[in-house]
Amino acid sequence: MQQEVVLAMLAKEPSHGYELRARLRQALGPVGEALNDGQVYVTLARLEKAGQVTSEQLHGQAERSDRKVYALTAAGQQRVADWLAEVSWPRPDLAEFHLKLIAAAAAGLADPIAIVDAQRRELLRRLRDAQRAAMAEPRRSDAGLLLEGIVLRLQADLRWLEACERNWTGRRAQA
Repeated sequence: MQQEVVLAMLAKEPSHGYELRARLRQALGPVGEALNDGQVYVTLARLEKAGQVTSEQLHGQAERSDRKVYALTAAGQQRVADWLAEVSWPRPDLAEFHLKLIAAAAAGLADPIAIVDAQRRELLRRLRDAQRAAMAEPRRSDAGLLLEGIVLRLQADLRWLEACERNWTGRRAQA
């Protein structure tokens, strides 16, 4: 769990861990379903140790007893502000798949077109799932916007796989 996301969610108001988890799931929609409940608590503990959040133990509330309420410290507020002001985008690094494909082809360990086909099937499955989830989201929802980003990235990866297949098919035709 990215710490800045937890800090940003706490910027709205102090929260119990389970409230924070619920807000994250609501904000992320289907993407948040993969959230491990323990990740939120581990992240909160790390942030507290780093002085980014504080916690206060509340006792004797009717529905739950001995709950911690987490709040941002000044350092946590500054970290969120810095994070939001930061202009960044993931570097276009090579993924493990890219390296596996090239290494297997160069070493003659596997047919690169077969590797591309297997990856394409998996990406198509993920694309179908992401498109279904996006269609189930209300119009203009934040979760729908996240899912649209996932769909567009998967489509770009599929176009790259098509280029790989053309490359190796062309090499075979020349041989």
